[in-house]
Amino acid sequence: MRRGPFVAGEKVQFTDRKSNKITDQLVVGGSTQTAHGLILHDDVIGMSEGVVVTSVTAKREAQVNAAHPERDANKPWKGTRAIGGWQFAVMRPRLADYVLSMPRGAQIMYPKDTAQVVELGDVRRGHRVLESGAGSGAMSLHLLEACGGEGELTTIELRPEFAKVARANVDLYYGGHPDNWTLLTGDFDSVAATLPAGSFDRVMLDMLDPWNRLEQAGRVIAPGGVLTCYVTTTTQMARLAEALRASGRWTEPQIQETLERNWKAQGLAVRPDHQMIGHTGFLVVSRAMADGYEALRRRERAAKDTTTDVDSLSPEQREAAFEELELRDISDRKLRKVLRDLDAQLRAIGDAEGE
Repeated sequence: MRRGPFVAGEKVQFTDRKSNKITDQLVVGGSTQTAHGLILHDDVIGMSEGVVVTSVTAKREAQVNAAHPERDANKPWKGTRAIGGWQFAVMRPRLADYVLSMPRGAQIMYPKDTAQVVELGDVRRGHRVLESGAGSGAMSLHLLEACGGEGELTTIELRPEFAKVARANVDLYYGGHPDNWTLLTGDFDSVAATLPAGSFDRVMLDMLDPWNRLEQAGRVIAPGGVLTCYVTTTTQMARLAEALRASGRWTEPQIQETLERNWKAQGLAVRPDHQMIGHTGFLVVSRAMADGYEALRRRERAAKDTTTDVDSLSPEQREAAFEELELRDISDRKLRKVLRDLDAQLRAIGDAEGE
């Protein structure tokens, strides 16, 4: 947790009057290019959060592609980027801001999803957490913040290049490598097989086929531990849910997605933004049963078949299946009530026209 004046090497966020944000790293003698001139880092270093700095005018030549000036010949607006005099508020970025602005090798999870992973996955201070799929390090940062210095995070990443990106982003955020974070490279099953059984309180899987990783996840998680899986498509979600149920090792999966929409409130003009963050992924959450005990399941109604593909049935069987799934006929009593209500409404219309 950084406090006090800004120092060289840390990330800061510049926000203008239109709420446009730029996140950059402070460097002695450095500058940040904006749409309205340059922000000189020396004007920021040594200042406190919440100050306002003004951009300075840059040399117009700096805005033109030096190697291929012809590419900017028909872009007169680029010259305006040299003009300074634009004000920016300076703050340290929130974790959500840092995650959205950091260099990435893989698509990151949005803050709305990472927040739900921490909440629904019940990741708290002191927990031992196993994560698979480091990506660019976004989820790792949130899990480290949630489990705190008393907890431990072990991350397994299949691709070495993504592991390198994740390590760099996390180390930049903390100003060094966290002591309670272990980053391992390799496929999940092989690496997890080397970890002690029942040694993790929480497991987070962000991968293409989490249903194929349930055996090792179940081995390393403690009884009562929470498994949280992030998948993006309905077919992944359905296949994972069925695999969790079929194993008998996991409780009934809880499945949800989160949609995000911002609002604008200016005087009497209060309305939602025209754009929103819709579907990004599904969160599937389940808990581990103790050894020797099978998860309880809801009894399915014998009359309902929700698994057989209707295309595999004969015409007679298909017709019978459709009849079972049809809505129940309306009762005579209900029908009489509906007709009375409609007659009364029609009479009210006729009386109004007569007047």
